[in-house]
Amino acid sequence: VQLVESGGGLAQPGGSLRLSCAASGFTYDTYALGWYRQRPGKGRELVADIITPLDITNYSEFVKDRFTLSRDNTKRTVYLQMNSLNPEDTAVYYCYLSNLGGVENWGQGTQVIVAS
Repeated sequence: VQLVESGGGLAQPGGSLRLSCAASGFTYDTYALGWYRQRPGKGRELVADIITPLDITNYSEFVKDRFTLSRDNTKRTVYLQMNSLNPEDTAVYYCYLSNLGGVENWGQGTQVIVAS
């Protein structure tokens, strides 16, 4: 399984960034594909994911109405549009893929820094 992340970087408070993750090399029929993040000194937490084939998207409370998760027609690439960023969103963002049966795959992580 390969998870190729792109995006991230530096944004000002109130700004926007877009992350993408392309997943390949798997044969799961049912899976969750999305993003976790790990803020400095904190544990890893779910940001958003989408479950195929149910087409259910989950968002954590702290990103609702600010972040939007979408995917392409292959359902193997997801995009996380992050708007209204604030310093508390500073974290390493990890793409993850789970077969919802105990198998998890992680990307290498991409740094997001929100600072003026």
